[in-house]
Amino acid sequence: MSWHPQYRSSKFRHVYGKAASKEKCYDCVPITRNVHDNHFCAVNPHFIAVVTECAGGGAFLVIPIHQTGKLDPHYPKICGHKGSVLDIKWNPFNDFVIASCSEDATVKIWDIPKHLLTRNVTSPKKELLGHVRRVGLIEWHPTANNILFSSGYDYKIMIWNLDTKEAVISNPVKILDAHKDVVLSMSFNTDGSLLATACRDRKIRLLDPRAGTVLQEASYKSHRVNKVLFLGNVKKLFSTGTSRWNNRQIALWDQNDLSVPLLEEDLDGSSGLLFPFYDSDTHMLYVVGKGDGNIRYYEISPEKPYLNYLMEYRSHLPQKGIGMMPKRGLEVSACEIFRFYKLIPTKSLIEPISMIVPRRSESYQEDIYPLTIGAQPALTAQEWLNGVNKGPLLVSLRPGSGAVNSLPQFLEPEPLMKTTDLSQHQGRGGRMPLEDMQKPSEIEDSRKQLKVEEKLPKNEQMCLSNGFDIFECPPPKTENELLQMFYRQQEEIRTLRELVNQRDIQIKQLELELRNLCMDTGSY
Repeated sequence: MSWHPQYRSSKFRHVYGKAASKEKCYDCVPITRNVHDNHFCAVNPHFIAVVTECAGGGAFLVIPIHQTGKLDPHYPKICGHKGSVLDIKWNPFNDFVIASCSEDATVKIWDIPKHLLTRNVTSPKKELLGHVRRVGLIEWHPTANNILFSSGYDYKIMIWNLDTKEAVISNPVKILDAHKDVVLSMSFNTDGSLLATACRDRKIRLLDPRAGTVLQEASYKSHRVNKVLFLGNVKKLFSTGTSRWNNRQIALWDQNDLSVPLLEEDLDGSSGLLFPFYDSDTHMLYVVGKGDGNIRYYEISPEKPYLNYLMEYRSHLPQKGIGMMPKRGLEVSACEIFRFYKLIPTKSLIEPISMIVPRRSESYQEDIYPLTIGAQPALTAQEWLNGVNKGPLLVSLRPGSGAVNSLPQFLEPEPLMKTTDLSQHQGRGGRMPLEDMQKPSEIEDSRKQLKVEEKLPKNEQMCLSNGFDIFECPPPKTENELLQMFYRQQEEIRTLRELVNQRDIQIKQLELELRNLCMDTGSY
C-alpha cells in the first residue's frame, strides 16, 4: 500500500486576489445591459475594450489601458454594427486589431489607431458576411495568423481567412455543420488542431476543425454543459454547467474518452453562469461566477484528484462580465500571475483584480514565470489550412528580455542609430531625460562629433516618437499624464544631479588625499 502525504506542496497555495484602488479603476463606463452569456470585455497590454449601451445599433468602447479614472461621457465609440454587439476579441498577434460580432449577423474587423480616438469609428477594416442569424461567439486561432472562427444562431461554425485584400468577405474557407443547436462555447487546444464545443443540446463535442469531423461526443445526462475549456497540453477538458437539481457544477473530462467525466463537483445553488479560465504556465484554473462576486481558483495535477482547490476571492460587488489580461501584460515585479477586469454595471465600474503570489523579494521570480505564449504567430493562415500544426512561440517575461509586445503589422520600424551618449538613457525603457529632449539639435551635433554610430540588433529595434518608445511607453495624451511624465522626468533629473554631486565630492576627497600623500613624501 503506497503512502500519500496529507498535505500537497505547492508554490501557489497562498495566491490571493487584490482589487485595484479606486484611482486605478475605470469609472463612469456605460456597461451593456444585454443578457447574453459572454464576457463583454477584452483586454490586451495596450487597450481594454468593453461592450457598451448604444441607441440604434451596437457599440463598444476601446480605452487605453493606462487611462484610468472617470471616463468622458462623450468618449468616442466603435459603432458600425446595426444590432447589439454580442462578443469582442483582440487579435492575439496584433494589439491594434479587434474583432466583433453582433445580432445583425455580421462579424467586423477593426483597426484601432495608436493615438487617442477623437470621433466615433463606423467603418471596419473587414466585414465577414456568411451567417444568416445573429453571431454569438468569435475566437481567434491560437497559433495561425489571421484565422478567425465565428459561431451563429444558425447552428454553424465558420472559419475565415483574413489574409485577403477584400474588405467584404462572403465565403468562409470552411463551415462546420455538426451541431443541432446553438453553440455556447468554443475552445482550442494548444496548437489549434482540435476544437472543443459546448452546445445547447447539452453535449460536448471534440472536432477536427479542418476536416469538419466530430472525433468525440459526450452526452452525459447529469451534467448540462454551458462552457467548455481545453486545459493546455494535459489532454483534459474542463466544463461548467448545471446538475439535474440545477446546482452550479464543474466537471473534468479525459480528452480521449468523453463518455464519463473524471471528476464532477457541485459548487452552489446560484443561477449565474460560470466562466472558466486556465493558465497553462502555472496550471491554475479560475472559475468566475456571473452575477456574484466570487472567483474560485484551483490547481490542476496530472494524477488524482486532478483538481486541487486553493482559495476563493470574494467581493460583495457582482460581476456581469470579465476580461483577462494576457501574461505579457502582467506586472512581474509584483509577482502578479493573473489579472481580471471585472465589469460592475451597478456602479458603471471596471475593476482590475490581480492574483498575486506572496513573495518577499522584489526581484524577478523565474519559478512562477516560465516561458509563456508570445505575440508572434507560429504559422501563416495558409500553412494552417494546408494541414500544418505547430505549437505557439514562447517568450520570457523577464524584464529586458524583449519580444513580449505585439507590434502593428502595418508598421515597419526603422533601424535606429544609437550613440554612446544615448545608450545610457535607453536603459530606462527607451526614454531620455527632459533636458536632452528639449535640445534635439545638440543631440544631433554630438552624434556628428562622436561618429560612433552603429545599428541596433533586430530584437532591440524600437519606434521612437520625440524620445519615447510609443509601444513600451506611449506619449502622454492627457494633461494628467503629461504632468505625471513631467514629474517623473524631474525626479530622474534630480537623482542624476545628486549622483553627479556625490561623484564631485568623491573626486575632491581623492584629490585632497593625493595632495596630502605628495606632501608627506616630499617632507621625507
